[in-house]
Amino acid sequence: MKIGIGEKFVNYVILSIFALFAIIPLIGVLFSSVLPPAKNDGGFHVPTTFAFGNYAAAWTQGRFGTYMFSSILVTVSVVVLTVLLSVLAGFAFARLDFPGSNIIFFVLLAGLMLPAEAFIIPLYFNLRGAGLTNTYASLILPQTAQSLAFGVFWMRNQFRTFPSDVIEAARLDGASDLRLLWQIIVPPTTPSIMTMCVLVSMWTWNEFLTPLIMITDDSKRTAPLGLAFFQGAHLTSYSLLSAAGVIVALPIVILYFLLQKRFINGMVGGISSR
Repeated sequence: MKIGIGEKFVNYVILSIFALFAIIPLIGVLFSSVLPPAKNDGGFHVPTTFAFGNYAAAWTQGRFGTYMFSSILVTVSVVVLTVLLSVLAGFAFARLDFPGSNIIFFVLLAGLMLPAEAFIIPLYFNLRGAGLTNTYASLILPQTAQSLAFGVFWMRNQFRTFPSDVIEAARLDGASDLRLLWQIIVPPTTPSIMTMCVLVSMWTWNEFLTPLIMITDDSKRTAPLGLAFFQGAHLTSYSLLSAAGVIVALPIVILYFLLQKRFINGMVGGISSR
């Protein structure tokens, strides 16, 4: 079914309007981050002079070097654990027969419907009883568990669409389950795995509630939590606040642009395979 020129024009106009609503605030934050503090009243202004020193000041005053290290450590750990466990579990649910597989899978999917606010308090007392609060483990383990519901669901769908003829041929050649998984199935599904990595990285990096409840030591705060405390101490320092916001958001933006092609391929492949 072909789309007419008029319909295409309307689509582009609508998409352009929504794009402007999304882009203009971001441009405003970027402009604000390089405005001299004395000229910044919190409104939208196009800078005539650029004060790039705002970034250095925000980085130093906000101790973002420490916070960024914590965020990177937690995010990388969560992504590695989520990918490893999701690939193994997704393969098991997609290609192996074991008792209760469907029941276990649907129970696991319940994690997609439970908001963090519903279990953060009992989780805190459980981790405190285990002596894990105020440690990186109190951030890594819960966020890995939260990401696994989506990760297993995503990888199971990818592995179920993998050609069965290839799998049967590999089994006839004597390939074990682990060899079949890592050498035959995983390489072609790399775009889907990278898509999952980007999504889990974004969710983990932006997580605020879990660090707020679990962490009391300033040296273990993550970047979003550190930004909130920085905002509380600089309510009217709009240039510094904007610069700090750009600093916190920049790693995920860079990650997305580096993996943009694989991310889109994984999303399109995941959607088209269903």
